[in-house]
Amino acid sequence: MGLSEEASRRREDRAIARALRILERRAGRPGQSFGEVAACESFFRLRLGGETREHFEVAFLDSRHRLIAVERMFSGSVDGAQVYPRVVVQRALALNAAAVMLAHNHPSGHAEPSAADRAVTAQLKSALGMVEVRLLDHFVVTADRAVSMAARGWV
Repeated sequence: MGLSEEASRRREDRAIARALRILERRAGRPGQSFGEVAACESFFRLRLGGETREHFEVAFLDSRHRLIAVERMFSGSVDGAQVYPRVVVQRALALNAAAVMLAHNHPSGHAEPSAADRAVTAQLKSALGMVEVRLLDHFVVTADRAVSMAARGWV
């Protein structure tokens, strides 16, 4: 990477960080409504899209889909992260969440959910359902795109 490319990349990274702070202020603070799919896609895309390793985040919501907290629960390598449903359920109960939205990134840039993504979504839905916490959606994000599994009927 040349010097001008490096400087350009730093400027872009600063602009992304500013945009993320604005979006977090608008959609990511406790009490904000988290029900609009497009806003959730943008929120998670900005949080995760530029990451070089896979990360798994959970937005914990109250019964009116207002944000309680959003947390990075698991991190992995360039092509996977181990997700433990037990840990997600424990945190949802600790926060008294009524619902959750999940998101993870694909550093490869390919936003299509894998069979493993669909399987972990089913496991989480089942585990959360046992304690009456609803799984509303699971987004797979890249820098350019987000795919909603709920929109495809997979949640």
